[in-house]
Order: sequence, then structure tokens, then C-alpha cells
Amino acid sequence: MDAPFDPWSPEFVADPYPAYAALRARGRVHHYEPTGQYLIPHHADVSALLRDRRLGRTYLHRYSHEEFGRQAPPPAHEPFHVLNGNGMLDLEAPAHTRVRRLVAKAFTPRTVERLRPYVEGLADDLVRGLVADGGGDLVARVAEPLPVAVIAEMLGIPEADRGPLRPWSADICGMYELNPGEETAARAVHASVEFSLYLRELIAARRKEPGDDLISALIAAHDEGERLSEQEMISTCVLLLNAGHEATVNSTANGWNVLFRHPEQLAALRAAPEKLLPTAVEELLRHDTPLQLFERWVLDDIEVGDTVVPRGSEVALLFGSANRDPAAFAAPDTLDLARADNPHISFGAGIHYCVGAPLARIELAASLGALLRRAPGLRLVAEPSRKPGFVIRGLGELLVEC
Repeated sequence: MDAPFDPWSPEFVADPYPAYAALRARGRVHHYEPTGQYLIPHHADVSALLRDRRLGRTYLHRYSHEEFGRQAPPPAHEPFHVLNGNGMLDLEAPAHTRVRRLVAKAFTPRTVERLRPYVEGLADDLVRGLVADGGGDLVARVAEPLPVAVIAEMLGIPEADRGPLRPWSADICGMYELNPGEETAARAVHASVEFSLYLRELIAARRKEPGDDLISALIAAHDEGERLSEQEMISTCVLLLNAGHEATVNSTANGWNVLFRHPEQLAALRAAPEKLLPTAVEELLRHDTPLQLFERWVLDDIEVGDTVVPRGSEVALLFGSANRDPAAFAAPDTLDLARADNPHISFGAGIHYCVGAPLARIELAASLGALLRRAPGLRLVAEPSRKPGFVIRGLGELLVEC
């Protein structure tokens, strides 16, 4: 493969979309030697493979590491893999089915909807603070604190304990980048141990004194005598924090960065926020996707076009490319906040579709709406700094004036 796919290049990370177009033009599947993965760039293939049970987020429900031709992770990494491997995102049926069913009994649409006033009030408070100061870093002042506080509120984590949540999450999520190094792994292991210890104590406290929070609901959730194990509860809480705020933080920052670079679309949104806000949220999720790549293991041989991808391989489903595929979207490189036909896959598909997608949409609409309402003259004052990671796409800083 000679397409310009280079996930460690700052130039590629800054704008991967031309490289995606080249990949799509050159075929449906490309073997990428540096990671040993098969890259899948087309929307139809990505969407189909997300639903294909011949692929899995894990293979250990069917094979040992040796049977699958893979090396077991180092024993020193075990705390991360225990934490990660017991969350819904990395489980396969029947374990995934059982855990998701039990989590759904606690994390209900009513639970999410009940949070709406809190989300909208907090978004308004954060934006008012930004406006009072005449501006600042939109990432640090609005994008990051909103979803972290919402997930913590939902879980029932006291405000005094919330400081380490974002650093723990960032260190754990470093392992989702391609070929993470030993230093990244060490930070992820340390964060996994610390976060797990904290949640273990919080779960024990909620067993003694249940509250009106998701952890208490997870403890109480049962179905035909089945309950979540303590490790499954811990992994679920960490997953909800990591996935539940990473997408929102990065979608908020990426979205405003895109809006500033499309002043005519921003002007249209400011002129008719009630009309455009719902479709604008979806279009911003599509146009600069917060999760660029999702990995799956090939459990049985599959064919993608004329290519046989053998069992034991790993595919890299390129969400960012799929969301710019002209076969699925009219004028895909054009930002159209009124786009009605928008089958983006930013929240995934199939059994691993993001359980927190409804809450993420509420958060994105709340922060976007509050900024449109309270900061109508919001403008970019410096070129934003981008985080170095490719898989999780986001900004480190976005300086604005109100």
C-alpha cells in the first residue's frame, strides 16, 4: 500500500481526509505493514463489518492467544487489560449480551432525560463564566468540564473526588492509539489501578447506602437472577467516563474549529439555532469525526471485495474516511449544517453501538446552544493546538474571544 496513510505524521493527523480519499480511490482494503492491520476506508464496508459476527472486539471467547496466532500481553499490563476487557466495548456474546442487558436496566432513557436540566444548566454556567472573562480556552473552560461533570454526576461521584477523573481517563485512552509504547502502557496501568481502587471503595459505600445514582442502579440491576460482578461494574463505570466524555470533549472542540473555518455556516446557525441545532450536531460529528478508527479481530476468514482477510488478522475500520465517503454522502467534504440525510457512523453500529449516544447528543446540543446564545460574537484568536493522537481526534487548546 502506497497511499499516504501515516498516523504518526503531524501533517497527516492535522488533516487525514485527503489521504482517506486516496485510500478509497485505490480500493476497498489495504494491508498496512507498520501495524499489521487491514485498513477499511469505505462507508458500506465499515458499516457492514461493524455488524458482522465473524469479527470481534476480542477473540478470547473463542480462541487462546496461541490458537489465534497472537502473543499474550505482558503480565505487567494485566490491570489495564482486566479493566478494559470486562467493559461492554471489548466483550462479545454471550458475555456482552448479558452485561449490556443489565447495564440497560440501570442506564435507561429516563435516566438520560432526567439529566437534561443539569446538563443545560451546567453548560450555561460554564459559558457565562467564559463570557465574563472575555474568552479563554474553549477546551479547558467548556468542552472538558461539561461531560466529565455530567458523567460524574450520573455515577454519583462526589465533587471533591472528581479531579483525577480526566487524567485517569486520558492515560487509559492512550492505549487506544496505534502501537502504544511502554511509557504509555505504564501510565495506563497506573491509572487503571488507581481508578479501579477508587471505584471499588465507592461501590462498597453504595452497597451499604444506596443513592439515586447509576452505581446504585448497577448494583441493583438483575435479570433472571443474574447480576453484574464487581469487576463488570468497575469496567462499566470507567467505560462510561472514557467513552462518554472523550467523544463529547473532542466533538465540541473539533466542531467549533470547523465552524470558525466555515463562517457562512456559522452565520446560518446563529441566525436560526432552533431550526439548525439538531442537524448541526450530527453534521459536526460526521465532518470531523472524534473517533477516527475502530479495531476488530477477524475470527473467521472474510472477503472484502477481491481480498481474503484471514482469521487472526486485525481490521482497522476508518470511521473518519467512512464519514467522508461520496458513496454515502452528497458533497462529503462540504460542511452542511442542514444536511438531512446523514448516516454517519461516529457512534459505531451493531452490538457495540455507543450506549451513551443519546447523552452525548444532549451535551453537544447544550454547549453549542449556550455558546450561540450567550457568545454571539465568539471568534477564534489563535491557531488551535492539536493533540498528537490519531485514533482519538481532538484539540489541546482552542483560544477564543467573546
